[in-house]
Amino acid sequence: MSKLVIVGTVAFDAIETPFGKTDKILGGAATFIGLAASQFKLDASIVSVVGGDFPQEYLNLLSNKNIDISGVEIVKDGKTFFWSGRYHNDMNSRDTLVTELNVLADFNPVVPKEYKDAEVVMLGNLHPMVQMGVLDQMSSKPKMVILDTMNFWMDNALEDLHKVIKRTDVITINDEEARQLTGEYSLVVAARKIHEMGPKYVVIKKGEHGALLFHDDNVFYAPALPLEEVFDPTGAGDTFAGGFAGFIARSGDMSFENMKNAVIYGSTLASFCVEKFGTERMLNLKGDEVRKRLQQFKNLTQFEIELT
Repeated sequence: MSKLVIVGTVAFDAIETPFGKTDKILGGAATFIGLAASQFKLDASIVSVVGGDFPQEYLNLLSNKNIDISGVEIVKDGKTFFWSGRYHNDMNSRDTLVTELNVLADFNPVVPKEYKDAEVVMLGNLHPMVQMGVLDQMSSKPKMVILDTMNFWMDNALEDLHKVIKRTDVITINDEEARQLTGEYSLVVAARKIHEMGPKYVVIKKGEHGALLFHDDNVFYAPALPLEEVFDPTGAGDTFAGGFAGFIARSGDMSFENMKNAVIYGSTLASFCVEKFGTERMLNLKGDEVRKRLQQFKNLTQFEIELT
């Protein structure tokens, strides 16, 4: 079993959707990635930073999922990163109401000594130089580096982003971001251009319309599971990335065929994440629920046809 290092935000979120609203609740990219990856009973560690206002009970929730939190720095006199957003009726678009970087503004990641030889590194959405700082601390080159980023860094740190993309094996971004990064509308052409930047594998997320996996001339498509209700899409992309990274780390198989399974696992776990506000669903998710939904995915996508 491989070790997995996760770098990203551990944060407070305040969310408003057509189904209701929350006060400050547990959130952050690394939190969602870690909770998804914990389904695979991995040796995983989160590298992040929080303020003195961050409840110990939230850290305990992560520890209780067998996630190592020794890499989570606590700045006693600082405040934790906070994001607030409001989703529109279609749940595909949202307005950011508040972003407070707080302790994240001066974050210098420190990878725990026991994890500097990790085979898989999951770089959650953060400033590219922070992501680079994690890679520079690894004692040996990881077998797989997975990068998640967003259009904010394309707007504000594009040169640094290109540097970290060059050191990445897999990049996960949404369709809008893929088009912005490459200037190409066709996702097939965009994926080819991203390949040329460094990553061997490109995963383009399309929200409720599933995800695409590209590798050389190979393309794989995984639909999103049709759901009766979506309460809160926050963290769904990070949950997808955590499921993807967790499956790869557990299996140790970096082949394209295995990547297909990783995409399916990521999509499956993301389908749970959106059923409740914040991390609530992922904190209470049971293994038999995951297996049942994987079967639903299989039934949804598997067919036999006679070619004449």
